[in-house]
Amino acid sequence: MPDPAIPDPAIPDPAAPDQATDRRDAFLASARRVIAREAEALLALGPALGESFADAVDLILATKGRVIVSGMGKSGHIGRKIAASLASTGTPAHFVHPAEASHGDLGMLAQGDVVLVLSNSGETPELADLIAHTRRFGIPMIGVAGRADSTLIRRADVGLVLPDVPEACDTGFVPTTSTTMTLALGDALAVALMEHRRFTPQRFRDFHPGGKLGARLQTVADLMHTGDEVPLVPAETPMGEALLTITRKGFGVTGVTGPDGRLQGIVTDGDLRRNMEGLLARTAAEVMTPSPRTISPTALAEEALAQMNARKITCLFVVDPDGAGHAVGILHIHDCLRAGVA
Repeated sequence: MPDPAIPDPAIPDPAAPDQATDRRDAFLASARRVIAREAEALLALGPALGESFADAVDLILATKGRVIVSGMGKSGHIGRKIAASLASTGTPAHFVHPAEASHGDLGMLAQGDVVLVLSNSGETPELADLIAHTRRFGIPMIGVAGRADSTLIRRADVGLVLPDVPEACDTGFVPTTSTTMTLALGDALAVALMEHRRFTPQRFRDFHPGGKLGARLQTVADLMHTGDEVPLVPAETPMGEALLTITRKGFGVTGVTGPDGRLQGIVTDGDLRRNMEGLLARTAAEVMTPSPRTISPTALAEEALAQMNARKITCLFVVDPDGAGHAVGILHIHDCLRAGVA
């Protein structure tokens, strides 16, 4: 019996420098081969799309209900992501597990829905009850599979066939390129539907209020200060009173309005320094910087932050979007940073 204390020369020693380097190089080679093969599969997928893809989009657009996505195993994991992408971009959708469907969840499918079924082989047995249910009750079905002659594609109202490309693993068994193509196809459906519906960033934000994405989609109106918080003085205001407004409001600036209420200028710290001599004998209009940089309340807060950073300023007055030029708010750079806009 071999002594466990004596290394077996047939077993590579991971501690040996040369063997460790070879092993790490092999890892990188495997990763690059997989990525290259999956990239080739995606390049094959685009040209393979045809009229059936447009038919699938039309079918989903025509539905008055939801898109029910289903798939087993790895296709199920991809299906959950596709359902989430559809739902977040204006197409109501949810995922139904095919095995659970056979035990009561078929009740989640209703007239007016459309079903999107994923199966690389197109012969997944767990899908049989779900497919039969759609055929029995006349619920439109879109099938996605890797074989045009599969049961799923033959029974579907619209069949989307993936290109015949090998999986990325050398054994050819592990779902890799097939799941990548299915995921990309789902993204293509979601974006095509989103663009047709003219899905706006505002609607996208409604579905994504949290996290970094939600912060990026906040508008100036969401963060700006309004009403009595906005530092404004009439043009004829003596600078002594204007200084009090600057101090009380706490933004370090004040806007200057004309007789019609339009924002004419802004008094900043720089304006004060440039007019120190005889400052209190002047009016706000004599000290202000005319035609200040402003922003619309409907603009993204991210855009406002970019403007402030580019011009090295800390505040932007917000003017009404109807062209009247009245200041309806003020946004400080700290408001953006506190909200996670960066």
